[in-house]
Amino acid sequence: MTIENEIQKRRTFAIISHPDAGKTTLTEKLLLFGGAIQLAGEVKAKGERRRARSDWMKVEQERGISVGTSVMTFHYDDHSFNLLDTPGHEDFSEDTYRTLTAVDSAIMVLDCAKGIETQTRKLFEVCRMRNIPIITFINKMDRDGRDLFEVLDEVESELQLEVAPASWPIGMGRDFKGCYNLRDDSLILMERKSTDGGISCSGLDDPKIDELLPSHLAEKLREDVEMIRGVYPPFKMEEYLAGDKSPVFCGSAINNFGVRELLDGIKQMAPAPRVQKAQGRDVKPDEKKVTSFVFKIQANMDPKHRDRIAFARICSGEFKKGMKLKHSRSGKMMPMHNPLMFFAQDREIADKAYAGDIIGIPNHGNLRIGDALTEGEDILFSDIPSFAPELMQSARPEDPMKAKHLGKALIELAEEGAARVFKPKIGSDWIVGVVGALQFEVLADRIRTEYNIPVKFEQTSLYTARWVMSDDKAKLKAFLDANQASLGEDHDGDPVFLARNAWHLQDAQDKAKDVKFSATK
Repeated sequence: MTIENEIQKRRTFAIISHPDAGKTTLTEKLLLFGGAIQLAGEVKAKGERRRARSDWMKVEQERGISVGTSVMTFHYDDHSFNLLDTPGHEDFSEDTYRTLTAVDSAIMVLDCAKGIETQTRKLFEVCRMRNIPIITFINKMDRDGRDLFEVLDEVESELQLEVAPASWPIGMGRDFKGCYNLRDDSLILMERKSTDGGISCSGLDDPKIDELLPSHLAEKLREDVEMIRGVYPPFKMEEYLAGDKSPVFCGSAINNFGVRELLDGIKQMAPAPRVQKAQGRDVKPDEKKVTSFVFKIQANMDPKHRDRIAFARICSGEFKKGMKLKHSRSGKMMPMHNPLMFFAQDREIADKAYAGDIIGIPNHGNLRIGDALTEGEDILFSDIPSFAPELMQSARPEDPMKAKHLGKALIELAEEGAARVFKPKIGSDWIVGVVGALQFEVLADRIRTEYNIPVKFEQTSLYTARWVMSDDKAKLKAFLDANQASLGEDHDGDPVFLARNAWHLQDAQDKAKDVKFSATK
């Protein structure tokens, strides 16, 4: 099979939603239908079903929320799917924002009772900025919710996104019987917990509909479909690919309703790997030479070995195990001895990978988020976001003898990009900066469970942190020498100004005109 054929069979997408819309459960069911797992986990279940494959961290299993992006590769109907399950909670949104740089499309999951929620709106805006095509899945149809036409109106009015219903629920709550596939005029009735295709009928006039459905549901289905075809313009692929229109599927992830139709929709509609923007040029997926960028780093995927994995999106070419790639930031060649493909925390060696695929590279501290790896070209991929720490606290171990171990743990976790870690020049405490308050709790949990170091996060008098740099090395040195009491270093050893308040920061900026103060790095 040619490289072009391999690329056309790739679908790389993220699942985005507000917390509790059913995103992780849907992820599990997509894996189930894709044949990747035998038993789907459920976030709020018990026993064996409790272990969602995408929520593999101990802290995620304890809290019932996703706190980091999981990468899962599976095959369905001769296509290769790279699914990225993102955190829904806004305190972890920077991980989601970076993940969206590595995908070609997104699935937006809505709770049929709640419609558009705050975090959904934020994530949608990120997709819009990047022109990412979106398929909508309206979940929890087995529960009583809002009128579906009302939810679709909300999507159109609040997100300015036109919709095109692709499947339509039959009933709602206890009356929910299945879905009508508007794309091929078939009726799909499924038994709860079933994974087969159910019963299929052809067209609304098929007498089977009246045999299989109560008369009031059959009548309402025909009315709804007539209204849909009268109100909503026909689906056009070019509008979807431009990010202007979203096909809408309905179902109940927890009961497997509508999941297969969604998966078929992703295969048929979602784009193959797209052109990636870099500084100075666009990178096309069918280029012969390999280009890729790191969008995520994860520590301790295997707690027994204290590993660190850099997740890289292949942008072009045919990647092969053992090849040497140039690390653009350092200029060094790196051999790819043990590249990995992922299924949540499970992994296998990747012998080959193509544009759109996500590989894991064992990282010994030399790779950073945003780094490019190529067959020789110096290239910088654009739009990899970085975030300023908004909340700051000091970290200290409960056992003072473990201070050195705590420092190492914080540096490894800082490489993931979710938290910033600073070591002040004066004093023994580490300073941790994050975007959301919940991150402190999660970091404390992870340091305790992954490194066996009970840690306390405490309020600090610091206001904010700014990276300092200058083209004039002498003036930068003079600034650093004069401000030792307010300086620290980040996990890379770069200097950071730690401001006590807004006045302190402004005063330092006024006195050092040749020094640049940056909120991000």
